[in-house]
Amino acid sequence: MWVVFIFWATLIFLFPAEPVNELFEKWLQLSSGTVFGITGSIFLVFSGPILIIAFLAIVYLVISDSGEEELQDYLMLELSGLRFGLIGLFCLAFLFLPIARGSVLLRLVDIPFEHATRYHVWLGHLTMFLFTLHGLFYVIAWAMDGRLLQEILEWKEIGVANLAGVVSLIAGLLMWVTSLSPVRKQYFELFFYTHQLYVVFVVFLALHVGDFIFSMAAGGIFLFMLDRFLRFCQSRRTVDIISATCLPCGTLELVLSKPGNLRYNALSFIFLQVKELSWLQWHPFSVSSSPLDGKYHLSILIKVLGEWTEKLRGNISNFCKEKQDLPFQPHSKITASVEGPYGHESPYHLMYENLVLVAGGIGISPFLAILSDILHSARENKTCLPRNILIIWAIKKSNELSLLSTVDMESICPSFSDKVNIEIQIYVTRESEPPLEEGTINKTVNSSVFPVLSGRGLSVLVGTGNSIWSGIYVILPVLGFVLFMDLLNIYYINPFGIYAWWYKGLLFVLCMVASVVIFGGAVVGFWHLWERRISESEEFEDKQMKIGMVQHINGSMEDKESSQESLAGTSAIQYGCRPDFKEIFGSISERWGHVDVGVILCGPPTLQASVAKECRSQNIRRRCHDPIFHFNSHSFDL
Repeated sequence: MWVVFIFWATLIFLFPAEPVNELFEKWLQLSSGTVFGITGSIFLVFSGPILIIAFLAIVYLVISDSGEEELQDYLMLELSGLRFGLIGLFCLAFLFLPIARGSVLLRLVDIPFEHATRYHVWLGHLTMFLFTLHGLFYVIAWAMDGRLLQEILEWKEIGVANLAGVVSLIAGLLMWVTSLSPVRKQYFELFFYTHQLYVVFVVFLALHVGDFIFSMAAGGIFLFMLDRFLRFCQSRRTVDIISATCLPCGTLELVLSKPGNLRYNALSFIFLQVKELSWLQWHPFSVSSSPLDGKYHLSILIKVLGEWTEKLRGNISNFCKEKQDLPFQPHSKITASVEGPYGHESPYHLMYENLVLVAGGIGISPFLAILSDILHSARENKTCLPRNILIIWAIKKSNELSLLSTVDMESICPSFSDKVNIEIQIYVTRESEPPLEEGTINKTVNSSVFPVLSGRGLSVLVGTGNSIWSGIYVILPVLGFVLFMDLLNIYYINPFGIYAWWYKGLLFVLCMVASVVIFGGAVVGFWHLWERRISESEEFEDKQMKIGMVQHINGSMEDKESSQESLAGTSAIQYGCRPDFKEIFGSISERWGHVDVGVILCGPPTLQASVAKECRSQNIRRRCHDPIFHFNSHSFDL
């Protein structure tokens, strides 16, 4: 402490001297790039030492205490542990809100699930840090008192059940460790499966603290339970795969059947499960088609990168081969289940008259949907549409250009150049020049239309579905939970004198589950009946439309190569380089002038950082006649 104090006092005394000033300037240059900026650098130098002395003083006083003050230390540790647990419980009240994918709260504030997960990650780290300190302080206190094992194994009737708290903390620590970025990225399945321990974490937390303390965080958990049950009900339905196309860049295009009353927009995404590959794995994919492309279908693009996507491509290739070799024989089937669609309630890409869309690789998928959406709207002469669109696409190899074949701009909106100014800049980073056989790189490898449509489209239960039914689904289970708790207190807890904290906590959780399953299940059942009635009223129209849709998709597959050529004609392709965003944004400033520019990005974190930094830089040094850049990220990262 004396060393730190002398350093601090000497620095303040010598600060006016020129050599010390020069060293301080170098320190600012090295450290001001952090998130805290220059404020953090100055705070660390001038305020940090005295705070370090204060921390060391606490340690010194604890160590130097005599045996007469051990009881006071014990009480201080227990009190600190209690406070950390209470603050952690307050954080837990918010922890489950961002991951309720179809939650009315997320729809209210128009924050899509892929953005809300970031708040869940931050809250998760904070919550588990506090709960770990909570348990650690109690363990130290029990060890000082010589009753460590006895306290850990204790299961009290009145008060907290320590053993249940230990089980809950262990489950939470396993989730926390496997969710750290290095582990999650290298072993995603381990992270996914371990995260299912949230059930153990919540149940044993209720056993640990009892009903009245658990009720402090129960609201967010209850909304998550409602959302999880609804997603479970939606995912039980299998969905028709209308067509599947294998593109030469190792990408699959799937066209899925959907009901006409399902609402989504061009920036939506879905979770896809294929039971033939795995009953547990769900993978998110951006929708690559506009809702205006067709009333009864939507498309997704799937990049073949891992084991699951490789198996999916193999299954589709085998199906196509079987169909070609034995056209009149029964074939192996592909069963898809879908959750969603999720995303913004409103298509915010239509808020801007000028758009810059920056994509990396398969990140072009949502922008194809945006492009199609704008062209359809322009054909219908809708107002308030983007007029200037610049697409910047960075790809590794030129065979990825085949992704552009999924949009035929001329067929959507003839003479679109008179209504919308579209510019596409493509950067092929790992090729120094065009391939010798450039004319053949864009041909599809294989494709197939699945001719049998059973009428199994996406369910409208989750995502941007019916607001009235969504409201009923939330209100009725909440009222049911209150009813169950009242009946339980009147006819069981009070008459029989139930007093054990852990048991009342368990009954509290059971009432939550029962209200979700019984009352929520009843709403889901009536919701399904309503959906079926709507579909039956349009049955004839649906059948005719779906037959025409299959024919249209079949014909469009034959025209993919020609549509690719027409779209490539509007593109500027550069080989062996990456986009220079400083030059690109500077050029936009000169050409577009003082306008609002919406910048939407879908790509890896490094690309996000580069574009966000340049947007910030342009806005800071902009002049009165320069544009204002509004950065939006559409990247999904669990």
